[in-house]
Order: sequence, then structure tokens, then C-alpha cells
Amino acid sequence: MIELLVAALLLASGGFVLTAALGLWRLPDFFLRMHAPALASTLAAWLAAAACIVHFSAGEAGLSLQAWAVVILLSITAPVTTLMLARAALFRRRRAGDPLPPPLAAGDSSDEADGRVH
Repeated sequence: MIELLVAALLLASGGFVLTAALGLWRLPDFFLRMHAPALASTLAAWLAAAACIVHFSAGEAGLSLQAWAVVILLSITAPVTTLMLARAALFRRRRAGDPLPPPLAAGDSSDEADGRVH
């Protein structure tokens, strides 16, 4: 039974990584591409760590929590890295003179405001 749970967690983790890879492949803009791996791979890491904890805790007498160190490190560094990449890309676009998208109006959250279709 434990092996089935571990296998299900690892398959779900792989599914999220596959979704992130498809997002990188399909999305047209750098800023849109940033979201797919940042969100999906973080959840995939959580699922893989849960699979490790279940697997190694079942074989030992106690609870094995060493895998959470990796998850905590990823949870701290992934959002910071994504923010730094976004700021660097905006800085490069400004320096190149590329037109930047206008900020959204206060009550406007539709994609029709900027004319893009996703």
C-alpha cells in the first residue's frame, strides 16, 4: 500500500513537471513563461518530498523529515529567483527602448483592455 501511495505522489509530481514544460513550450512571452515552471515545479517538489517522507518513514521506526529541508529551501528561493528574473527582463526591455505594456486600470482585469488574446 505504501508503494502505491509513493508511486501516485511521484506520478503526480511528474505530471506537474510535464505541465510546466508544456507551459514553457506553448506560452509566447518571457513573462508568461515564468509562471509555468515557478508554480508547477514548486508543487512538484512538494509532492516528491512527500513521497520521500512516506517511503523512508515506512521503512524506519520513526518519521523521516530530512526531505523537508529541500522543500523549504525551494520555497524560499523560487519566488525570489522569479522576481529577480522579471526585474532583469524589465530592465533590459527599458534599456533597449522596447514598449512596455501599460499598467492595468484600477478596476480592469480583463485581457480585452490590452488587445491580447491568450
